Amino acid sequence: MDNENMSVIMELIINAGNAKSDAMEAIQSAKCGELQTAAEKISHAEEALVKAHHAQTGLLTKEAQGDHMDITLLAVHGQDHLMTSIAFVDLSKEIIDLYKRN
Repeated sequence: MDNENMSVIMELIINAGNAKSDAMEAIQSAKCGELQTAAEKISHAEEALVKAHHAQTGLLTKEAQGDHMDITLLAVHGQDHLMTSIAFVDLSKEIIDLYKRN
């Protein structure tokens, strides 16, 4: 794998991880009744997901243009991390909404 693809995959992993961490912190804030902080954390999580998604889109675009990348465990890990983080952020929003009702 070339350095450019490695950098993009690492960007995907880092931003997806940040999104998941922010979403977990948002749940903890909501649990403590700090709903404004929870909203801010979810906003940060969504921003990190956008960055991760842009990294993924860049790789997909290169693939569609015929620039095939070797599939490595790191690339699979990056994709797995992104998809898990997307689901986690979505679920976090639902959990926070439940805390808002109490």
